[in-house]
Amino acid sequence: MTRITVIGAGAFGTALAIRLARRGGATLLWGRDTEALAAMGRQRLNARYLPDCHFPASLQVQTDLAAAVDSADHLVIATPSYVLGDMLNLLKPLLRADQGIACACKGLEPDSGRLPHQVMAATLGEARSFAVISGPTFAREIGLGLPTAVTVGALDAGFAEVVAEALHGDGFRAYTSDDIVGVEIGGATKNVLAIGVGIADGLGLGANTRAALITRGLSELMRLAEPLGARPETLMGLSGLGDLVLTCTDDQSRNRRLGLMLGRGRSVSEAAAEIGTVEGVRAAPEVLKLAKRHRIETPLVEQVARVLAGQISPVEAARELAQRPVKPEIT
Repeated sequence: MTRITVIGAGAFGTALAIRLARRGGATLLWGRDTEALAAMGRQRLNARYLPDCHFPASLQVQTDLAAAVDSADHLVIATPSYVLGDMLNLLKPLLRADQGIACACKGLEPDSGRLPHQVMAATLGEARSFAVISGPTFAREIGLGLPTAVTVGALDAGFAEVVAEALHGDGFRAYTSDDIVGVEIGGATKNVLAIGVGIADGLGLGANTRAALITRGLSELMRLAEPLGARPETLMGLSGLGDLVLTCTDDQSRNRRLGLMLGRGRSVSEAAAEIGTVEGVRAAPEVLKLAKRHRIETPLVEQVARVLAGQISPVEAARELAQRPVKPEIT
């Protein structure tokens, strides 16, 4: 079995490590907090993030990053997207040429707006094998072994199959795709849209509004993806529509919960302090900049970004969306 080290011991990294270990491969989990890692090793679970998801015997924690990298055939990075570049720079001197990197981060690099595979290629060189893992996934459900499906996107079809095989089985389905841009842009954009849907639900605007926002959000996502070279069928798949629906409709989503709190009158800082890291907060201005760079109209993304920046209230944002002029649905 492929030996994989997971970099990032938060909820999603821990869940992926549990999943990989259940497949029988020797799996290591590394994180920056050595005390927390030591506690995980003793307790055989991540008490902070996944207290009801116990570690399989083949999952071990490793506090030494160099040893964690050296022991692996390949690595999975599951850190927040905004620290991906820093993490890659830390890994760069430790990597062997034969080790591939699979990224489970969903977002765009701050300031540059680059997608994860672009950050990986720029930092580690284009010759290395890269993949991205995305889809409708809540960490706790993966950790509990509930049925789940993801897409593994990669330009290197062989590496995509290696990563998919390491994950696939026992109710967990892993599909492969060579449309790495399509897989990534869905994961980055859906978090922003989920905040918008959460705001609407927090305002009590009803199920009709929720369905409309999800549908129009998908339209924005597909318009944004087209000039980047993504294929429409990818956006209608697990990493696009699937992840969008999941994140917009279930309260396990941090992005949706933050939106709910904003709609109910809480501030962004109050909501973020209570929830923790919310990827959509950092992604919103980057997605909006990307849309403007390509002259793509994304009214829902724009209103979410304005609310998060304190430029407009949730009520005003909803009113402006409702007052947009009549236009053809398909444009």
